[in-house]
Amino acid sequence: MFLAWPALCWSETASLLGAGFAQSRDALLGGDDAQTPMQGGASLFAGRSDGTFFAPPALGLFGRNTNAVQHLRYIIGQAESPRDGYDAVQHGARIKPTKPPTQMTLAEIFAWIEATPGQPHAIGRYQFIPDTLARVVHQVGARPQDRFSPAMQDRLADVLLDDAGFADFMAGQLSQERFMNNLAAIWAGLPSTSGRSKYHGVAGNRATVTLAYFRAEIAKIRPS
Repeated sequence: MFLAWPALCWSETASLLGAGFAQSRDALLGGDDAQTPMQGGASLFAGRSDGTFFAPPALGLFGRNTNAVQHLRYIIGQAESPRDGYDAVQHGARIKPTKPPTQMTLAEIFAWIEATPGQPHAIGRYQFIPDTLARVVHQVGARPQDRFSPAMQDRLADVLLDDAGFADFMAGQLSQERFMNNLAAIWAGLPSTSGRSKYHGVAGNRATVTLAYFRAEIAKIRPS
């Protein structure tokens, strides 16, 4: 039904390994604060963390719409990592991690990224690339020793669902098409309403599910 190989979230280029990645990487890999949740500058979700894990701005709405969130995660997983799920590693990576991603700590994930430059690093069910992973790890206040478990991956993906406007969509304040395009701007395996990936042809990206499928599945969450 779907392609065997996951797609990149965004095309991965050297610019994605810039300051944001480096700062989060350094916090994860060592230093005096390595065992505490990462702190830093301004965050989209400042003041909304419990000190260990991220509490989404729409936490109440997420809680009331558990089935909707789970269904969205499923749709994205089918587009990005239908074969290996939470243990998916982008197939273009020549040097894979030495153990399944779900058995790795966040520090080990970032260490693998740093030790294998010049290759794709999209990882996990939601195919996080380094810059995105660094950002959401910072936003949830995760610790270096936290495992890249299915539950952690879901938490990190929920930050991106909030970025895409999940709360507004569920409240009827964001159209189905706009929400779909927002999701497609985050995950290259999803088609935009043009029918193609927003990143079609970039680093081999293309939509791995059809627009008809995507629209029908989103309609199950909230009919237009």
